[in-house]
Amino acid sequence: MTFTVIGTPGDRRVAFFTAACDVEPQVIAWPDVLRGAELTIEPGTLLRIDSPGEDAEADALLRGPGDPSRVGGGARWYATFTAALERIGATGARFLNAPDEIAVMFDKRRCHALLSSAGVPVPVALPQVKSYDELRTRMADGRVRRVFVKPAHGSSAAGVVALQTGPGGRIKAVTSVAMTPRGPHNSLRVRSYESERGVAALVDALAPDGLHVEAWMPKASMNGRTLDLRVVVIAGEATHAVVRTSRHAMTNLHLGGARGDLTAVRDALGEGGWRRALEVCEQAAGCFPHSLMVGVDLLVGVGWRRFAVGEVNAFGDLLPGLTGLPGTSAEGLDTYTAQVRAALLRNVPV
Repeated sequence: MTFTVIGTPGDRRVAFFTAACDVEPQVIAWPDVLRGAELTIEPGTLLRIDSPGEDAEADALLRGPGDPSRVGGGARWYATFTAALERIGATGARFLNAPDEIAVMFDKRRCHALLSSAGVPVPVALPQVKSYDELRTRMADGRVRRVFVKPAHGSSAAGVVALQTGPGGRIKAVTSVAMTPRGPHNSLRVRSYESERGVAALVDALAPDGLHVEAWMPKASMNGRTLDLRVVVIAGEATHAVVRTSRHAMTNLHLGGARGDLTAVRDALGEGGWRRALEVCEQAAGCFPHSLMVGVDLLVGVGWRRFAVGEVNAFGDLLPGLTGLPGTSAEGLDTYTAQVRAALLRNVPV
Protein backbone atom coordinates (compact mmCIF):
# COMPACT_ATOMS: atom_id res chain seq x y z
CA MET A 1 0.00 0.00 0.00
CA THR A 2 1.27 3.46 -0.88
CA PHE A 3 0.36 6.94 0.35
CA THR A 4 -0.10 10.40 -1.08
CA VAL A 5 0.38 13.44 1.16
CA ILE A 6 -0.90 16.96 0.69
CA GLY A 7 1.54 19.00 2.73
CA THR A 8 4.71 21.05 2.67
CA PRO A 9 7.58 19.21 0.95
CA GLY A 10 10.63 18.99 3.19
CA ASP A 11 9.03 20.07 6.45
CA ARG A 12 9.10 17.98 9.61
CA ARG A 13 5.60 16.61 9.32
CA VAL A 14 6.10 15.25 5.83
CA ALA A 15 9.60 14.01 6.71
CA PHE A 16 8.37 12.08 9.75
CA PHE A 17 5.48 10.53 7.84
CA THR A 18 7.75 9.63 4.93
CA ALA A 19 10.17 7.92 7.32
CA ALA A 20 7.28 5.81 8.62
CA CYS A 21 6.37 4.53 5.14
CA ASP A 22 7.96 1.59 3.37
CA VAL A 23 7.52 3.34 0.03
CA GLU A 24 8.12 7.09 -0.21
CA PRO A 25 4.75 8.80 -0.63
CA GLN A 26 3.83 11.16 -3.42
CA VAL A 27 3.77 14.71 -1.98
CA ILE A 28 1.47 17.40 -3.36
CA ALA A 29 2.41 20.88 -2.17
CA TRP A 30 -0.27 23.04 -0.59
CA PRO A 31 0.53 26.07 -2.82
CA ASP A 32 -0.25 23.97 -5.89
CA VAL A 33 -3.58 22.94 -4.38
CA LEU A 34 -4.44 26.51 -3.40
CA ARG A 35 -3.64 27.82 -6.88
CA GLY A 36 -6.14 25.38 -8.35
CA ALA A 37 -3.72 22.95 -9.98
CA GLU A 38 -5.24 19.70 -11.15
CA LEU A 39 -5.08 17.13 -8.37
CA THR A 40 -3.70 13.87 -9.68
CA ILE A 41 -3.93 11.20 -7.00
CA GLU A 42 -2.30 7.92 -7.88
CA PRO A 43 -4.95 5.19 -8.03
CA GLY A 44 -5.01 2.90 -5.02
CA THR A 45 -3.10 5.22 -2.70
CA LEU A 46 -4.33 6.46 0.65
CA LEU A 47 -4.47 10.25 0.84
CA ARG A 48 -3.25 12.05 3.95
CA ILE A 49 -4.03 15.75 4.29
CA ASP A 50 -1.37 17.47 6.40
CA SER A 51 -0.97 20.97 7.77
CA PRO A 52 -0.15 23.95 5.54
CA GLY A 53 0.82 25.90 8.63
CA GLU A 54 4.61 26.21 8.27
CA ASP A 55 4.62 27.25 4.61
CA ALA A 56 4.81 31.03 4.14
CA GLU A 57 3.72 30.76 0.51
CA ALA A 58 0.66 28.75 1.49
CA ASP A 59 -0.15 31.25 4.23
CA ALA A 60 -0.07 34.11 1.73
CA LEU A 61 -2.40 32.21 -0.58
CA LEU A 62 -4.75 31.38 2.29
CA ARG A 63 -5.14 34.80 3.88
CA GLY A 64 -3.39 37.24 1.57
CA PRO A 65 0.15 38.61 1.43
CA GLY A 66 1.79 40.03 4.51
CA ASP A 67 3.96 39.17 7.50
CA PRO A 68 3.15 35.55 8.47
CA SER A 69 3.29 36.55 12.15
CA ARG A 70 0.50 39.11 11.82
CA VAL A 71 -2.77 38.56 13.65
CA GLY A 72 -5.87 38.55 11.49
CA GLY A 73 -7.13 37.11 8.26
CA GLY A 74 -8.51 34.01 9.95
CA ALA A 75 -11.91 34.24 8.30
CA ARG A 76 -10.34 34.51 4.84
CA TRP A 77 -7.88 31.73 5.72
CA TYR A 78 -10.74 29.45 6.70
CA ALA A 79 -12.83 30.21 3.63
CA THR A 80 -9.89 29.53 1.32
CA PHE A 81 -8.86 26.43 3.24
CA THR A 82 -12.32 24.86 3.26
CA ALA A 83 -12.76 25.58 -0.44
CA ALA A 84 -9.52 23.68 -1.04
CA LEU A 85 -10.74 20.85 1.18
CA GLU A 86 -13.89 20.61 -0.93
CA ARG A 87 -11.77 20.31 -4.09
CA ILE A 88 -9.68 17.61 -2.43
CA GLY A 89 -12.81 15.80 -1.29
CA ALA A 90 -14.16 15.80 -4.84
CA THR A 91 -11.22 13.69 -6.04
CA GLY A 92 -12.90 10.58 -4.66
CA ALA A 93 -9.64 9.48 -3.03
CA ARG A 94 -9.47 7.17 -0.03
CA PHE A 95 -8.67 9.47 2.87
CA LEU A 96 -6.78 8.95 6.08
CA ASN A 97 -8.52 12.07 7.38
CA ALA A 98 -11.80 13.26 5.93
CA PRO A 99 -11.80 16.79 4.47
CA ASP A 100 -15.22 17.69 5.89
CA GLU A 101 -14.15 16.63 9.38
CA ILE A 102 -10.96 18.68 9.14
CA ALA A 103 -13.17 21.67 8.30
CA VAL A 104 -15.17 21.18 11.51
CA MET A 105 -12.05 20.85 13.64
CA PHE A 106 -10.78 24.16 12.30
CA ASP A 107 -13.95 25.97 13.38
CA LYS A 108 -13.87 26.10 17.18
CA ARG A 109 -17.53 27.04 17.43
CA ARG A 110 -18.73 24.14 15.27
CA CYS A 111 -16.33 21.72 16.95
CA HIS A 112 -17.43 22.74 20.46
CA ALA A 113 -21.11 22.38 19.50
CA LEU A 114 -20.51 18.94 17.98
CA LEU A 115 -18.64 17.68 21.03
CA SER A 116 -21.24 19.09 23.41
CA SER A 117 -24.13 17.53 21.49
CA ALA A 118 -22.36 14.15 21.71
CA GLY A 119 -22.04 14.41 25.49
CA VAL A 120 -18.29 15.05 25.48
CA PRO A 121 -17.34 17.21 28.48
CA VAL A 122 -16.26 20.67 27.27
CA PRO A 123 -15.84 24.06 28.93
CA VAL A 124 -18.96 26.22 29.05
CA ALA A 125 -19.16 28.42 25.94
CA LEU A 126 -20.44 31.98 26.11
CA PRO A 127 -22.82 33.32 23.46
CA GLN A 128 -21.11 34.73 20.41
CA VAL A 129 -19.43 38.12 20.82
CA LYS A 130 -18.26 40.61 18.22
CA SER A 131 -16.42 43.16 20.35
CA TYR A 132 -14.81 43.77 23.72
CA ASP A 133 -17.92 45.54 24.98
CA GLU A 134 -20.09 42.55 24.03
CA LEU A 135 -17.60 40.23 25.71
CA ARG A 136 -17.82 42.11 28.99
CA THR A 137 -21.61 42.13 28.76
CA ARG A 138 -21.71 38.37 28.19
CA MET A 139 -19.32 37.81 31.07
CA ALA A 140 -21.46 39.97 33.39
CA ASP A 141 -24.67 38.24 32.29
CA GLY A 142 -23.14 34.83 32.98
CA ARG A 143 -21.37 35.98 36.15
CA VAL A 144 -18.11 34.75 34.66
CA ARG A 145 -14.89 36.49 35.69
CA ARG A 146 -12.38 34.34 33.80
CA VAL A 147 -12.57 33.31 30.15
CA PHE A 148 -10.47 32.10 27.27
CA VAL A 149 -11.01 34.17 24.13
CA LYS A 150 -10.04 32.19 21.04
CA PRO A 151 -10.00 33.10 17.35
CA ALA A 152 -12.67 30.91 15.78
CA HIS A 153 -10.25 29.52 13.20
CA GLY A 154 -6.88 29.75 14.93
CA SER A 155 -4.38 27.07 15.85
CA SER A 156 -1.26 26.68 18.00
CA ALA A 157 -2.72 29.18 20.53
CA ALA A 158 -2.22 32.00 18.00
CA GLY A 159 -4.35 34.93 19.16
CA VAL A 160 -5.67 33.15 22.26
CA VAL A 161 -6.28 35.43 25.23
CA ALA A 162 -6.67 34.23 28.82
CA LEU A 163 -8.72 37.02 30.40
CA GLN A 164 -9.60 37.52 34.05
CA THR A 165 -11.33 40.35 35.85
CA GLY A 166 -11.52 41.28 39.51
CA PRO A 167 -12.96 43.77 41.99
CA GLY A 168 -12.21 47.43 41.53
CA GLY A 169 -11.96 47.20 37.77
CA ARG A 170 -8.89 44.97 37.82
CA ILE A 171 -8.22 43.16 34.58
CA LYS A 172 -5.47 40.98 33.16
CA ALA A 173 -5.08 39.40 29.74
CA VAL A 174 -2.34 36.85 29.05
CA THR A 175 -1.56 36.17 25.40
CA SER A 176 1.20 35.67 22.85
CA VAL A 177 -0.14 38.62 20.82
CA ALA A 178 2.10 41.69 20.73
CA MET A 179 0.35 44.99 19.99
CA THR A 180 2.86 46.82 17.80
CA PRO A 181 2.83 50.01 15.68
CA ARG A 182 2.39 47.67 12.69
CA GLY A 183 -0.66 46.08 14.30
CA PRO A 184 -1.06 42.93 16.40
CA HIS A 185 1.45 40.15 15.79
CA ASN A 186 1.86 36.68 17.22
CA SER A 187 5.11 36.01 19.01
CA LEU A 188 6.77 33.19 20.92
CA ARG A 189 6.74 35.25 24.12
CA VAL A 190 3.70 35.27 26.36
CA ARG A 191 2.90 38.71 27.80
CA SER A 192 0.28 40.39 30.00
CA TYR A 193 -1.99 43.40 29.45
CA GLU A 194 -3.41 44.95 32.60
CA SER A 195 -5.22 48.09 31.45
CA GLU A 196 -8.78 47.98 30.19
CA ARG A 197 -7.86 50.16 27.25
CA GLY A 198 -5.10 47.77 26.22
CA VAL A 199 -7.26 44.67 26.67
CA ALA A 200 -10.13 46.24 24.74
CA ALA A 201 -7.80 47.07 21.84
CA LEU A 202 -6.51 43.52 21.86
CA VAL A 203 -9.93 41.85 21.80
CA ASP A 204 -11.32 44.28 19.23
CA ALA A 205 -8.33 43.54 16.97
CA LEU A 206 -9.18 39.84 17.07
CA ALA A 207 -12.97 40.11 16.82
CA PRO A 208 -13.49 40.77 13.08
CA ASP A 209 -12.41 37.23 12.17
CA GLY A 210 -14.79 35.64 14.70
CA LEU A 211 -14.32 34.63 18.31
CA HIS A 212 -15.09 31.60 20.43
CA VAL A 213 -15.24 32.32 24.16
CA GLU A 214 -15.16 29.70 26.91
CA ALA A 215 -15.34 29.91 30.66
CA TRP A 216 -11.88 29.40 32.14
CA MET A 217 -11.65 25.96 33.76
CA PRO A 218 -9.09 26.02 36.59
CA LYS A 219 -6.55 23.32 35.78
CA ALA A 220 -4.65 20.92 37.98
CA SER A 221 -1.06 21.76 38.75
CA MET A 222 2.10 19.99 39.80
CA ASN A 223 5.28 21.52 41.21
CA GLY A 224 3.88 25.00 40.75
CA ARG A 225 3.04 24.52 37.06
CA THR A 226 -0.43 24.16 35.56
CA LEU A 227 -0.87 21.26 33.18
CA ASP A 228 -3.00 19.65 30.53
CA LEU A 229 -2.59 16.68 28.20
CA ARG A 230 -2.23 16.26 24.46
CA VAL A 231 -3.57 12.82 23.66
CA VAL A 232 -3.30 11.33 20.18
CA VAL A 233 -6.13 8.98 19.24
CA ILE A 234 -5.48 6.63 16.33
CA ALA A 235 -8.22 4.41 14.90
CA GLY A 236 -10.35 5.09 17.97
CA GLU A 237 -7.64 4.19 20.50
CA ALA A 238 -5.79 6.67 22.71
CA THR A 239 -2.22 5.70 21.83
CA HIS A 240 0.08 8.59 22.78
CA ALA A 241 -0.02 11.17 25.55
CA VAL A 242 2.20 14.04 26.59
CA VAL A 243 1.85 16.28 29.63
CA ARG A 244 2.22 19.99 28.86
CA THR A 245 3.09 22.25 31.79
CA SER A 246 3.51 25.99 32.18
CA ARG A 247 3.77 28.78 34.73
CA HIS A 248 1.16 30.77 32.79
CA ALA A 249 -2.21 30.05 31.22
CA MET A 250 -0.95 28.69 27.88
CA THR A 251 0.74 25.28 28.03
CA ASN A 252 1.71 25.03 24.34
CA LEU A 253 5.27 23.78 24.10
CA HIS A 254 6.30 26.38 21.51
CA LEU A 255 5.21 29.15 23.91
CA GLY A 256 7.58 28.12 26.65
CA GLY A 257 5.64 25.15 27.98
CA ALA A 258 7.54 22.03 28.96
CA ARG A 259 6.80 18.34 28.85
CA GLY A 260 5.81 17.05 32.27
CA ASP A 261 6.01 13.73 34.06
CA LEU A 262 3.31 11.46 32.66
CA THR A 263 3.88 8.83 35.34
CA ALA A 264 3.33 11.42 38.08
CA VAL A 265 0.12 12.59 36.42
CA ARG A 266 -1.15 9.02 36.12
CA ASP A 267 -0.38 8.47 39.79
CA ALA A 268 -2.25 11.65 40.73
CA LEU A 269 -5.27 10.57 38.68
CA GLY A 270 -5.24 6.97 39.87
CA GLU A 271 -5.97 4.10 37.53
CA GLY A 272 -9.68 4.90 37.39
CA GLY A 273 -9.05 8.55 36.64
CA TRP A 274 -6.47 7.74 34.00
CA ARG A 275 -8.84 5.34 32.25
CA ARG A 276 -11.55 7.99 32.35
CA ALA A 277 -9.17 10.58 30.87
CA LEU A 278 -8.38 8.35 27.90
CA GLU A 279 -12.05 7.43 27.47
CA VAL A 280 -12.99 11.11 27.20
CA CYS A 281 -10.37 11.56 24.48
CA GLU A 282 -11.63 8.52 22.60
CA GLN A 283 -15.19 9.81 22.95
CA ALA A 284 -14.12 13.12 21.41
CA ALA A 285 -12.34 11.32 18.56
CA GLY A 286 -15.51 9.34 17.96
CA CYS A 287 -17.17 12.54 16.78
CA PHE A 288 -14.82 12.35 13.78
CA PRO A 289 -15.26 8.73 12.66
CA HIS A 290 -13.63 9.20 9.25
CA SER A 291 -10.36 10.64 10.56
CA LEU A 292 -7.77 8.02 11.37
CA MET A 293 -5.99 10.36 13.82
CA VAL A 294 -6.91 13.35 15.94
CA GLY A 295 -5.02 15.13 18.70
CA VAL A 296 -7.13 15.93 21.75
CA ASP A 297 -6.21 18.66 24.23
CA LEU A 298 -7.56 17.40 27.53
CA LEU A 299 -8.01 19.78 30.46
CA VAL A 300 -7.67 18.23 33.91
CA GLY A 301 -9.49 20.19 36.57
CA VAL A 302 -8.25 21.17 40.01
CA GLY A 303 -8.75 18.17 42.25
CA TRP A 304 -7.93 15.70 39.45
CA ARG A 305 -11.55 14.55 39.05
CA ARG A 306 -12.96 16.68 36.26
CA PHE A 307 -12.04 16.57 32.58
CA ALA A 308 -12.94 18.74 29.60
CA VAL A 309 -11.86 18.72 25.98
CA GLY A 310 -10.35 22.07 25.07
CA GLU A 311 -9.51 21.38 21.43
CA VAL A 312 -9.60 18.62 18.83
CA ASN A 313 -6.70 19.01 16.40
CA ALA A 314 -6.73 17.64 12.88
CA PHE A 315 -2.93 17.87 12.72
CA GLY A 316 -2.11 17.11 16.34
CA ASP A 317 0.48 14.37 15.81
CA LEU A 318 3.71 16.40 15.65
CA LEU A 319 5.24 15.06 18.87
CA PRO A 320 8.87 14.16 18.07
CA GLY A 321 10.39 11.44 20.18
CA LEU A 322 7.11 10.37 21.77
CA THR A 323 6.28 6.66 21.61
CA GLY A 324 3.00 4.91 22.22
CA LEU A 325 1.52 4.14 25.61
CA PRO A 326 2.33 0.72 27.10
CA GLY A 327 -0.34 -1.83 26.39
CA THR A 328 -1.68 -0.04 23.30
CA SER A 329 -1.33 -1.08 19.68
CA ALA A 330 1.19 1.76 19.29
CA GLU A 331 3.50 0.77 22.13
CA GLY A 332 7.06 1.68 21.15
CA LEU A 333 5.96 3.43 17.94
CA ASP A 334 5.99 7.13 17.13
CA THR A 335 2.74 8.78 16.09
CA TYR A 336 3.47 8.53 12.37
CA THR A 337 4.55 4.90 12.32
CA ALA A 338 1.50 4.03 14.42
CA GLN A 339 -0.78 5.68 11.87
CA VAL A 340 0.82 3.87 8.94
CA ARG A 341 0.47 0.56 10.80
CA ALA A 342 -3.16 1.31 11.63
CA ALA A 343 -3.94 2.28 8.05
CA LEU A 344 -2.45 -0.93 6.71
CA LEU A 345 -3.78 -3.33 9.33
CA ARG A 346 -7.27 -2.00 9.93
CA ASN A 347 -10.16 -0.70 7.91
CA VAL A 348 -9.17 2.76 6.74
CA PRO A 349 -11.89 5.44 7.07
CA VAL A 350 -13.28 6.41 3.68
